[in-house]
Amino acid sequence: MKITLDKQATKWFQDEVGVKAGDSVRFFGKYGGSSPIQHGFSLGVELTEPHQPIAEAKEDGITYFVEEIDAWYFDGHDLLVEYDETLQEPKYEYA
Repeated sequence: MKITLDKQATKWFQDEVGVKAGDSVRFFGKYGGSSPIQHGFSLGVELTEPHQPIAEAKEDGITYFVEEIDAWYFDGHDLLVEYDETLQEPKYEYA
C-alpha cells in the first residue's frame, strides 16, 4: 500500500490541524459513514505516533501513515489525499 499527498493537502493539515515537523498523522478505518471501499465504515484521521505502520509518507517533516491493524480497511488499495478547491478540505481517493 502507498500513501500520496499533494502539497495543498499537506498545507491544509498544517494550517487547519496544526501539524508541524516531527508530528505524525494516522489514517484508519472507523465505524460509521461511508466509503467506496468498505460499506458502513469511513476514513478516520488522528494525531498519534506510528507503532507498526504498513505505509508511510513524509512531507515537510510530518509522517502520514497507516498501521498494520488498519490494513483491513484499505483492502490492498493505495490512499491518495488531494485538496478539494471547492470544499477547501482534503478529499480521499483509493486506487
